[in-house]
Amino acid sequence: MTWLFLHFPFHMTYATRTQEWMNQTDFPEFILFGFTDISELQILLFWVFLLIYFATIAGNLLIIVLIACDQNLHSPMYFFLVILSCLEIVYSSTILPRMLCSFLTGKKTISLQGCFLQYYFFGSLVGSECYLLAAMSYDRYLAICKPLHYSTLMNNIVCMQFIVGSCMLCFILNSVTTYLMSQLSFCGPPILDHFFCDFTPVIKLACGDTQKMELMAFILSPLIALVPFLLTLMSYSLIISTILRIPSNIGRQKAFSTCSSHLTIVTIFYGTLLIVYMLPKTNILKDLNKIFSVFYTVLTPIVNPIVYCLRNREVKEALSKHTSQFFSFPRSIFSRHSRLE
Repeated sequence: MTWLFLHFPFHMTYATRTQEWMNQTDFPEFILFGFTDISELQILLFWVFLLIYFATIAGNLLIIVLIACDQNLHSPMYFFLVILSCLEIVYSSTILPRMLCSFLTGKKTISLQGCFLQYYFFGSLVGSECYLLAAMSYDRYLAICKPLHYSTLMNNIVCMQFIVGSCMLCFILNSVTTYLMSQLSFCGPPILDHFFCDFTPVIKLACGDTQKMELMAFILSPLIALVPFLLTLMSYSLIISTILRIPSNIGRQKAFSTCSSHLTIVTIFYGTLLIVYMLPKTNILKDLNKIFSVFYTVLTPIVNPIVYCLRNREVKEALSKHTSQFFSFPRSIFSRHSRLE
């Protein structure tokens, strides 16, 4: 790992710290190696990720405002979508602002407490999003497979129970893992070969026995990610089975269109998540692992508003209506002013 220090912009400082930290177990901060140390690429990456971050915030805020303003979108499906957009904003904000600061200033260090906090909120929000996507798939299952009972089985109270329950569960479960991680001792060069504090890079720097920590993570991880994934898979299996039994092509297309946007987001989210955590942890694949980590941590939050604005008919109609009203408002004021003159 020490060869990495030779490539840092401030390698003299970090090289000195390396000698000091080599035999210590109480160093105060980690060094997030990130993507590259070439200064020209740092600036380019700063502008790329800044644009992505602004687009993520703007796109998800647009979804929230659009649903809040349009009476036709006041249904459980779009209520879940508002919560998903809020999660995406907070979720991306746990990683991108610190990454942007690193690109701009060249400061790659993060305190141990800051690292544990980032891991805690990141892991908890990922789990909350998994359960939210499962709740959204269940909502689509009820709408397509049990349309006559939809209004009684899916109401505001049920929606709030889904959201509060799943968030509480994920934050409580992840607090156990984060607490155990904070009790570990770390030694050697404190370099995390990643762009954020994830479980595997942090555990690699731990001294002593980590079996208890890894066993607990092995037990809790399925509860956070695997269970909602299986629930989502089950819902869509029943949805597809029901759609295939619809006799008319128009009926099948109409039924599929109500869940196609959500299915696209689920596929992208779980696809990249599975690739990142199922790929073998080898030196050859670690850079590929970083690239796919960017997909589910940085790009997935921006995909949500894009997919729903392009693929969902009701959202497109609401967006078109409010956009035309927005642009016609100044013209109406101008014409009224002209008549008064």
